[in-house]
Amino acid sequence: MIAYLGRRLIQSLLILLGVSLITFALLYLLPADPVRQIAGRSATPQTVENIRQQLGLDQPFVIQYWRYLVKLLSGDLGRSYIQRSEVTELIVSRLPASLLLMVGAILCELLIGLSMGLIAAVKRGTATDQTLMVASFVGVSAPQFVVGLLLLYVFAVRLSWFPIGGYGTWRHLVLPSLTMGILGAGWYARMMRSSMIDVLRQDYVRTARAKGLARRAILFRHALPNAILPVIAMIGIDIGIFMGGIVVVESVFGWPGIGQLAWQAIQRVDIPIIMGVTLVSAFAIVLGNLLADIIAPFIDPRIKLR
Repeated sequence: MIAYLGRRLIQSLLILLGVSLITFALLYLLPADPVRQIAGRSATPQTVENIRQQLGLDQPFVIQYWRYLVKLLSGDLGRSYIQRSEVTELIVSRLPASLLLMVGAILCELLIGLSMGLIAAVKRGTATDQTLMVASFVGVSAPQFVVGLLLLYVFAVRLSWFPIGGYGTWRHLVLPSLTMGILGAGWYARMMRSSMIDVLRQDYVRTARAKGLARRAILFRHALPNAILPVIAMIGIDIGIFMGGIVVVESVFGWPGIGQLAWQAIQRVDIPIIMGVTLVSAFAIVLGNLLADIIAPFIDPRIKLR
């Protein structure tokens, strides 16, 4: 166990290092000039050059990245070019909202997706199965901004059940969580159906049926714990995806999370914030996958960490 965690920790550090290098390189190659965003359109060439020197953006790529890496190793994500605040403070201030939305979205996708997959597997080959799989395909294919605007129109504008946007109460959380959950629910439904069908064919399920166990006991006590194992890994991945990939949803609903912070930074070419959000998201993905691998053996003792 300790050896496994040690190897995974080294691998995680290398992954984060690679993410930081690739992201920094892409931002370095951007045609947009962050100095122009800071100085403004009316700034003189001398002013622009002075700002460039103050920020160290006149240095070669290797020197810029090395300086950033040294600060990063000490826990310093830099200072925002536009907001003049520490990136760490900006991210920490937005993190609770994103974590809340992430939890709500995961609960929605699990509740919807696992229920659809379980019902589809039990009703395999019927009209119910086909209808649920078509619905899951539509959910996976639909753009999030379209789903978000549709939910806003129906439940916020027409029915007035929920607020149009904002943050603060559980009513503000429902629509953005559902918007993000619908996309994930489609994947979970398909995976759960496939996994459950495979499990229901196993010998121990046939043995349980031969012993006369109730159908509900067979499904929830014997089949479901084994069929749900592939889903655990997906949850670990979703943690990172929801932490960094919710830019559109947070913008549509006015949710003050790190996704909205990243979108504002992209518009302004605020490189330190973009780097900070990217690294936090990458860390969340690595941590989520590691937790999924650690938890899996406790659900199924046949799985060993190697």
